[in-house]
Amino acid sequence: MGVTKYVSEIQLVDRNIEVIYQYLSNFENLSKYLTDDILAKLSEKVPQIKIENFESDSDSCRFTLGSFGTSELRIIEREPFKTIKVEGGGGIPIDLTFWIQLLPVETSLTKMRLTLQTEMGMMVKMMVGNKLEQGINQLAETLARLPYK
Repeated sequence: MGVTKYVSEIQLVDRNIEVIYQYLSNFENLSKYLTDDILAKLSEKVPQIKIENFESDSDSCRFTLGSFGTSELRIIEREPFKTIKVEGGGGIPIDLTFWIQLLPVETSLTKMRLTLQTEMGMMVKMMVGNKLEQGINQLAETLARLPYK
């Protein structure tokens, strides 16, 4: 087993860094955004992974991930206005940790980058490595477009 890192492209978000941090550091905000309609659209894009039964509290979210069963993401570390560290567990078939990194550019403009770290065997890496690289970039793009309030 080896540790692999995937780093997203930098996204520019037209919002103040504090607003973005407060929104992303509370998973309850995601439950307001991830409606059944949005989850259905995500499942259409990646039919092998169907996300259902999404629920969350401020520190974690749980969901059914297709045939993998119930999975969970937990915020394990917060560094105000800089970093949010998230760890995956449950039915997710690989160990993963990811960081949301924020950097102010101007008062209402923030750079965002995601880093995903996984530990997986070579065979699994060959099967899902490209998908994880694409996925981390898609997630960064999606987070950059959220309706921050």
